[in-house]
Amino acid sequence: MKRLFQGGRVVSGSGVAALDVLVNGETVEAVGPHLSCPEAETVDVTGKLLFPGFIDAHTHFDLDVCNTTTADDFATGTRAALRGGTTLVIDFACPNKGETLQYGLDLWHKKADGKSSCDYGFHMTIDDWNDGICREIPQMLEAGIPTFKMYMTYPAMMIGDRDLFLALEELRKYGAFAGVHCENAGVIDALIAQKKAAGEVSPASHPATRPNALEAEAVGSLLRMAQVAGAPVMIVHLSTKEALEEVRAARARGQTVYVETCPQYLLLDRSYYENPNYSQAARYVCAPPLREKADQEALWAALADGTIQTISTDHCSFTLAQKDAGKGDFTQIPGGLPGVESRGILLWSEGVARGRIDAARMCALLSETPAKLYGAYPRKGVIAPGSDADIVVLDPEARGLLTAADQAANVDYCPYEGWVTQGVIDQVYLRGQLAVAHGQILTGPMGQYIPRKL
Repeated sequence: MKRLFQGGRVVSGSGVAALDVLVNGETVEAVGPHLSCPEAETVDVTGKLLFPGFIDAHTHFDLDVCNTTTADDFATGTRAALRGGTTLVIDFACPNKGETLQYGLDLWHKKADGKSSCDYGFHMTIDDWNDGICREIPQMLEAGIPTFKMYMTYPAMMIGDRDLFLALEELRKYGAFAGVHCENAGVIDALIAQKKAAGEVSPASHPATRPNALEAEAVGSLLRMAQVAGAPVMIVHLSTKEALEEVRAARARGQTVYVETCPQYLLLDRSYYENPNYSQAARYVCAPPLREKADQEALWAALADGTIQTISTDHCSFTLAQKDAGKGDFTQIPGGLPGVESRGILLWSEGVARGRIDAARMCALLSETPAKLYGAYPRKGVIAPGSDADIVVLDPEARGLLTAADQAANVDYCPYEGWVTQGVIDQVYLRGQLAVAHGQILTGPMGQYIPRKL
């Protein structure tokens, strides 16, 4: 089936142009002004913007954590993602310590295959390092996984400096790289113990135990290790102005450093933890925690000047009942926020519509750059001949309302409850098929596994 999108403006990482788009089956056949194709179904997108399908390279679906499991599995999480314009998610396969990488990959395929409404891929988590894990790296590359994840915090997942360094060296040999969660675990543990000893166990204590300096220190430490290893590295969910300075210093030394941030660090601040209502405060507990308004301003500036390359969500959702596990001990609150459904329109409304970034920069942050960084380009991340026909039709003039009552995610709250957006996502096409129209999801689990190569 052919579809001809007429009257809209096509957005790329380099600009916006009045162009028509001809789709043939699952791929884009032609892009240009005043296209004609009598046998094609015409889609009138006058006044609308056509973005390449968004890519969320940081999600956690069906993950066991904090003695519970995330509220969203691949079935519900990818429906929420698709409704928000995301046509490709890259989740984290997480084998436990002592398990092989292949075991983790097989397990995540069981979680995702046949259940995903949008296309999907995996990063591979490395929480241990030995000869066996080392020998598995080529297997992961052959399976379409050239990107990895390591943690400098969380006892069940964290990897020590020695092993982190050795892993960076090995990944470099294959042209692969890792994203790293950067926080100083030892000092966090000490601060938590102090808060508990003082009886300060409400969510208000959460940000004080994970201060800006501990993210910056860990980022700086990682970047020095990466410098010695000669390895590129990705800083995931960067949240502080101090960490940005560590990145800039490393780049000044000639290092290759990629940076990701998330909507919650751009739009929400630590005052949410001060709410005396436990449930209202606990729902915002995540790590890194929400920061100060000064950090938000620094992050927006870093988006505009190119210091930050991508915006993902770190979608890790829990119900309010699950969040209740931390009553009387904030460290037992499962950390994470939902975000896949609202990311795209929030960046348009709070970023482009408010003049903080332009539409081309939004496209680079959500589509083009992640596709290139993670090895999915040009199949994904661009509206061009030969690419998958993943198209987000955005109406910049309409207004929307974010609310828990109107979301596909399997969670009973919305972090942005009551926010009015300038602009709405009108339609979403996944590989040429109309998947979302006016907020209604029209397709089932048609997502495909997307192998990637750097």
